[in-house]
Amino acid sequence: MVMKKVRMRWVAIKEAEKKGRMKWVGLMVLSLASFSLFTHFLIARYSEQQHSRFNPSSSSNSVPIFAWRPVFGSADLPRNSPLYKRLWGPVSELGYLYPHSNPRGPYSAPSLQSTGFIFVRIRGGFHEIRTAVCDAVVVARLLNATLVIPEILSTTSSKGISLEFKSFAYLYNEDQFIAALAKDVNIVKTLPKNLKERRRKKEVPLYRVPNSASPYFYLHQVLPMLKKHLVVELVISDGGCLQANLPPDLEEYQRLRCRVAFHALWFRNEVQKLAAKILNRLRSVGRPYIVYESGMSREALAYYGCAELFQDVHTELIQHKRSWMLKRGMVRGNLSVDSAQQRLNGSCPLMPEEVGLMLRAYGYRRDTIIYVSGGEVFGGQRLLIPLHAMFDNVVDRTSLSTSWELKQIYGRETELAESISRAPPLVVEEKKREEWKNAGPRPRPLPPPPARPKYPYNIEGWWGWVAESDNEPESTVMELRTNAHKLLWEAIDYVVSTEANVFISGFDRDGRGRPNFASLVMGHRLYQSAASVTYRPDRKEVVRLIDEVRVSMHQANRTWLSSVRGHLRKTLLDGLLKASSNLRPLSFLSYPIPECSCVREKPTPSTPLDSTSSTNFSSRATLGVKHSCPAWMSVSPSSRLKEKENDEDIYIDDTWIPPFFFGRNADTQGTSNGRSTSREETPLDDQEEPEGGDR
Repeated sequence: MVMKKVRMRWVAIKEAEKKGRMKWVGLMVLSLASFSLFTHFLIARYSEQQHSRFNPSSSSNSVPIFAWRPVFGSADLPRNSPLYKRLWGPVSELGYLYPHSNPRGPYSAPSLQSTGFIFVRIRGGFHEIRTAVCDAVVVARLLNATLVIPEILSTTSSKGISLEFKSFAYLYNEDQFIAALAKDVNIVKTLPKNLKERRRKKEVPLYRVPNSASPYFYLHQVLPMLKKHLVVELVISDGGCLQANLPPDLEEYQRLRCRVAFHALWFRNEVQKLAAKILNRLRSVGRPYIVYESGMSREALAYYGCAELFQDVHTELIQHKRSWMLKRGMVRGNLSVDSAQQRLNGSCPLMPEEVGLMLRAYGYRRDTIIYVSGGEVFGGQRLLIPLHAMFDNVVDRTSLSTSWELKQIYGRETELAESISRAPPLVVEEKKREEWKNAGPRPRPLPPPPARPKYPYNIEGWWGWVAESDNEPESTVMELRTNAHKLLWEAIDYVVSTEANVFISGFDRDGRGRPNFASLVMGHRLYQSAASVTYRPDRKEVVRLIDEVRVSMHQANRTWLSSVRGHLRKTLLDGLLKASSNLRPLSFLSYPIPECSCVREKPTPSTPLDSTSSTNFSSRATLGVKHSCPAWMSVSPSSRLKEKENDEDIYIDDTWIPPFFFGRNADTQGTSNGRSTSREETPLDDQEEPEGGDR
């Protein structure tokens, strides 16, 4: 009996041990299976991210690395179709202009015996910095001086940015800048120690240079002081320190400006790489894209009195800025301006809704890719809602990159508060409460009750000070850091804009008269690829056309659409003539021809775009380009034949008008005897009407 119990206990122990081992084996198998599933999930996720990175139009179940997922309602137009050439093809009348900024006459290398050092400090935004750097190089060459790498005040004053990149190196590549201009001017990174000590003691002559100083000013006022003290300091705060139009004997200095702006000023490597990534992601879908720059800055709106276009708190912000400009003599006139009249005069920027209507009326389909550039649109993203309603693929740099990628170009920065909202001043209510308690018996009149406390969440956005004070407060550290980041954002947008298939701006001049971001982009495109499509709409004419159909906007009137298309086609060439008279006196970089261009072969008079365009437009005669390109720019006969084929039938006019030209159905659907067709492809075979002919 005892042996039987011992045996049963031994069997129970063995079974328990066996079950324990089975549990451990099962637990290990379960752990390995879980680890395997987790590993496979990570590999699949990484593969999908890499696939989406180079193919953003992949399946909807993929996990993209950036936010944009393109929406295309129809197939892309054939590259050889007339409609594609009209919308995206090069401007044949400008196809003979090529960039050529090399010296064309006697041009000696910079002398080793310089007259001294020029130290430059630049204050302003992206376009002002770029213009000022080009002018500083020309001044250094004019005075035979050694240029110290300019100091960008908007970066040195930003306490919160990374210490890795300071001043000029925060935005541009210093080594490329020095190497590209080695044959033009001597450039050093810092002053010698003895001169640096003299500058610290404020023993160096300082000039606050006007934005359009003449060469006479530098030769007769700055040069003598430079020879005496061996160093002078220039403070540039209005975007330029040299007049735009130089005398004919200084034509080589104009070409030097082009070499600085278009060849020497490369962005920092990290910025350049991110811009290249965004460009690759835009082009990976295989379709051309439009860049739209609104030009709606607070300064421009305040300068021209366009505050009433908003009818919200932004109106107050614009009026505060205009009052500030009036006190400092930057603008003349009254504080209150008739914004409606300013808009009719073409002095206000075009709203995104108006630009979208123009593009849709011209023939761009709903699934066209539109990249919004040029920094933040003043007024917020709500102003872009109509543009999003007209086009499905409206993107910007944040849509085509991750927050991690953007943070990489900032460098290692110290941690700051994420919220930039400013807490309102505290209401002193203790005194009022004491008066309330000691008011005495009723019905004695009581003092007013304590003011209702205000909390930060009651004040939305950075403009909370409007409700508390008449004076704009000083910028916080976070706001200074954001302003420095805007330089990098606009650098990315600048690269994307210059490489775009089509560029259109809502405003080509800022409030201080100096050309803005859009003006520099159009000048770069004119230099780099003059034949690329760059619309320069006449704002006064656009406002008149928009107001004609504002009441019945969805009714596509044939005459109105023809007027819109004719106007945009006209601006491709006639806009250059206006730019030569409007922009060139303000900034050479906005209109760098004829000094920085050449004619590859003698152009023939072109057929006018329509009955209202300039007749017999010739790039050589009209734009003043007289210099022929060097022999190494010659083109083979086969290439000329290909260009001639590409130039045919570009400027056609549509004969079929959809009833709702910016509706969704107008792009993708259409029935004719039971067959489905693309409504915008219907008029592809129609030819341009002869002038004066009947339809």
